[in-house]
Amino acid sequence: METSELIKKVRKIEIKTRGLSSNIFAGQYHTAFKGRGMAFSEVREYQYGDEPRDIDWNVTARMNKPYSKVFEEERELTMMLLVDISNSLNFGTAVRTKRDMLTEIAATLAFAAIENNDKVGLLFFSDRIEKFIPPQKGRKHILYLIRELLDFTPESNGTDISVPLEFLTGAVKKRCTAFLISDFIDTHDYRNALTIANRKHDVVAIQVYDKRMEELPNVGLMKVLDAETGRTMYIDTSSKAVRAAQKSWFDGNSARMKECLTRSRVDSTSIRTDQDYVKALMGLFDRRI
Repeated sequence: METSELIKKVRKIEIKTRGLSSNIFAGQYHTAFKGRGMAFSEVREYQYGDEPRDIDWNVTARMNKPYSKVFEEERELTMMLLVDISNSLNFGTAVRTKRDMLTEIAATLAFAAIENNDKVGLLFFSDRIEKFIPPQKGRKHILYLIRELLDFTPESNGTDISVPLEFLTGAVKKRCTAFLISDFIDTHDYRNALTIANRKHDVVAIQVYDKRMEELPNVGLMKVLDAETGRTMYIDTSSKAVRAAQKSWFDGNSARMKECLTRSRVDSTSIRTDQDYVKALMGLFDRRI
């Protein structure tokens, strides 16, 4: 992408998403995620109602009576954006591609974070770690993230959601809020990695999808391309069986995703490319308050 064109796109996204963050999301973001980052403060004798998982067993053994760890809310939180950059995100039949929407969502969340003086980091993934940008504060850093969201080209075409989750668990030591943004088209089993990551961090999943992945139009013979394998084929969309098969595949993938998120206790929302992501994010935030 030409430098001048890229600058214009960055500026356009900044104007739109920063306004949303300042006027709509900042308060809800802080309320929904405050207290998720907790720092150890002290130990005290166990009191009725304390979480059993907060018991300090070393101190308890020495004192011969139960003691609990006391935590206090950290003033500064860290947000990590885990962004699917695989080729399937370039698909779109509505007003924008999945990647376009993903970029706007990520930028909106990033500006909401810096409104609360939080750090923001970015991790691009396909079926490998494509790029890791450590968390920092400030508008200049956010604009750099937006440039990367707009212009970054992955080395691999595939998708493996376990990869960024395992990286998050191993590389990011301090507890953070991590937004996993993807179309969740992945044949790998990522439940174990998701469960482990969500125990250490606060993982939130955002699925971005296109309506034509859910339901094919009846337009006759259609040439389609699998962006991740490069394979092309012709399908007859006038066939009810073909349309039913596509719907069955989408429903099956969605069911597996939802079961995985539910069992891993990960909050989530699904957003279609022709829908308003503002409403979806507000609903997600409200459910966490």
